[in-house]
Amino acid sequence: MMSQKIPIALKIRQLVTIFLVGIIVIWFLSPVVLITISAFASPGDYYQIEKVIPTHFTLNQFKSLFFGLEAWKAILTSIKVAGLTMLLSFILGLPAGYALSRYIFPGKNFLKLLCLATKMLPLMVLAVPLLIIFMKMGVSDTIWGTSLAHTAMVLPIIILIFSSILSGVSVDYEEAAMIFGLSRLHAFFRITIPLALPGLAASAIFAFVLSWNEVFVATILTLTNRTLPAHILKTAMASPDYLKFTAGFIMAAPAMVFIFFVRKHLVTMWGISLK
Repeated sequence: MMSQKIPIALKIRQLVTIFLVGIIVIWFLSPVVLITISAFASPGDYYQIEKVIPTHFTLNQFKSLFFGLEAWKAILTSIKVAGLTMLLSFILGLPAGYALSRYIFPGKNFLKLLCLATKMLPLMVLAVPLLIIFMKMGVSDTIWGTSLAHTAMVLPIIILIFSSILSGVSVDYEEAAMIFGLSRLHAFFRITIPLALPGLAASAIFAFVLSWNEVFVATILTLTNRTLPAHILKTAMASPDYLKFTAGFIMAAPAMVFIFFVRKHLVTMWGISLK
C-alpha cells in the first residue's frame, strides 16, 4: 500500500509545484507583456476599449519620444552615468570584496553588516545631503556627480556580491601560483580574476542596470543633464498614455536583456559567503 501512495503523493506535489510556479511566472510576466504590447500599439487601437489586444502596431511613438521629447539625449546621459557607475563600482568593489573573502581581521563581520545597513536608509534621506555636498563640490547637475551618487548607492551590495563570488574560487589556486613564483597581486590577476570573471562581469552589469533604472537621486541632483528615468518623470508623464508605456519599455529592455544573458550566474551573484 505504501508503494502505491508514494508515487501519487509525488505527482500531487509536482502538480502543485507546477501550478504555483506558473502563477508566479504569469504574475511577473504580465506587466512586461502589457508594457511591450502597449509600447508598440497604434494610438487608435490603444484607446479602443473593446480591443483587449491591439492588432495594429507602429514605431511612431518611439520617434515622438526620441525626437519630440528629446529622449535620445537622456539615453546617452544614462549610458554614460551607468557606465561610469559600473566602472567605479568594479574598481572600488573588487579590492574590498577580495579583502572580505580572503582575509580574517577584526570587524570583518561588522563591515559586512554595515554594507547591508546602508540600504536601510531611504533615498530621500540621502538625496538632499548629497545635493548640498555636490553643490559645494561643484559637481551637481553633472554626469560625474550622478555617477558618484549611484556608485555610493550600489557599492555596498556590489562589495558583498564580489566577496561571495571570490569566496567561490579556492585560495589553493593562488597559493599554488605563488609557489611557482607569482606574487599575490599577479596570482590575483592571472588566476583568480579569470576564474571569477563570468560572475564579476554579471555583477558589473547588475550595477549598470541599477544605475540605469534609478530615478529619485537623478531627479534631485540634475536639472539639465537628466538621465532617462528622470527625463521620463519630467516629460513623458505629462504625455499620452501610450508614450508612457513606450518610455517604460525603453527603461525595462536593458534589464530584461541583462537577466537573459546572466541568468546562469544569478545564483553565484547572490550566494552567501561563509568564509
